[in-house]
Amino acid sequence: MRLEYDGTVRSSTGDIIQFKYGEDGVDPAKSDHGKAVNVSRLVEQIRIGMEKGKPAPPEYIKEKLKEVEDQLTPLLISELKQSLTEAKLSKEGVDKAIELTVEHYKRALMEPGEAVGIVSAQSIGEPGTQMTLRTFHYAGVREQNVTLGLPRLIEIVDARRVPSTPIMVIYLDEKHRKSREAAVKIARNILYTTIENIAQAIYQDPVRGEIIVELNKAMMEDRGVTIQELKEKVKIANCTVKITGNRIHIKPKKPEALKRLLNKVSSFYIKGVPGIKRVLVTEEHGEWVIRTDGSNLPKVLEVYGVDTTRTTTNNIHEIAKTLGIEAARNALIQEAKSVLEEQGLDVDIRHVMLVADMMTATGEVQQIGRHGVSGKKASVLARAAFEITVPNIVEAAIRGESDPLEGVTENVIVGQSIPVGTGLVELFMSTSELRRENK
Repeated sequence: MRLEYDGTVRSSTGDIIQFKYGEDGVDPAKSDHGKAVNVSRLVEQIRIGMEKGKPAPPEYIKEKLKEVEDQLTPLLISELKQSLTEAKLSKEGVDKAIELTVEHYKRALMEPGEAVGIVSAQSIGEPGTQMTLRTFHYAGVREQNVTLGLPRLIEIVDARRVPSTPIMVIYLDEKHRKSREAAVKIARNILYTTIENIAQAIYQDPVRGEIIVELNKAMMEDRGVTIQELKEKVKIANCTVKITGNRIHIKPKKPEALKRLLNKVSSFYIKGVPGIKRVLVTEEHGEWVIRTDGSNLPKVLEVYGVDTTRTTTNNIHEIAKTLGIEAARNALIQEAKSVLEEQGLDVDIRHVMLVADMMTATGEVQQIGRHGVSGKKASVLARAAFEITVPNIVEAAIRGESDPLEGVTENVIVGQSIPVGTGLVELFMSTSELRRENK
């Protein structure tokens, strides 16, 4: 993958991966801790170095920023506006600050031909060697296990269908987020509940030919299930159901079905969202939040009182299916970045973004390995160099594929200069004009 002269990042076949590298075109190596220009420091230096004059009016600052709007990123423009307004520089100072910012920004840009893919791989891979291999850790909440560190990073780039510890963070709407009672009520509606969860004992009575479920009053209260609700919900085909006191009597019409019925009764669904095994109501930043073990995004978003704009899961495929590929791409960046940050590794976000864009470029989430990005490369030699060498070459020979030698790997294999960096430029010389001069 390389940066082209038009500012786009493209694969060796010319497919666009990013329209602008890292969304701002800045080279992380030339940036100031990820920022293209350290505006506040720049303005401070000018303020100290120049004589005090009459502060420039806000209209002047606005006008000057409008002139350079197309040369800077919106983030830099807003930062400049804030810093210049606070610093109260003279008109001369404002002109100098804006001019220097533009100059520094242009200097910090990524150069065409840069092998951004390789740089990203190294920038994530090297700190990755210092990550811990421990799987479990309690993310802020003591009762909740979350896979972190290297195992989680591998899970993310492998685009596993189901994460080893699927969890959800469910935010609530304005009406419910302030009171614990409201949050608990919603949590009860989300938690998956079966008869087994609210029963003290489930056993067969062979004499009467029925199954008896003894209900646990405390558990029913905890799960928010009433006897009335059970009367409405518990209906099993070819069986008569009677509820007396805190017992449910289930009698099959055919006595021989008794054995099979026992398993069916204990896993009989009563309420909640399938897949949500545990819920935990915690207070974070002054609002009540529900954290869950297990994940089911489409169903949870339908629950009344849930804030659909902020609720999220760590299952990327679920996000892609429910909210689309852009949401999945953002989730990939968020997940990978949080894993790295939790380990105390400072990896520039642009590298992580490139990985996420590469994984979602086709419109569905692909893994990096041989079943995804690497295995779908156009070059035969590049695929063979990655994994399963002989079958790849044989397969290509059967199909009569040819290798255009446009990527890095295949050119290294055949011993040519690689088409990134200085190798991107092709020089041609016209000999006819030389002949004319010699004559």
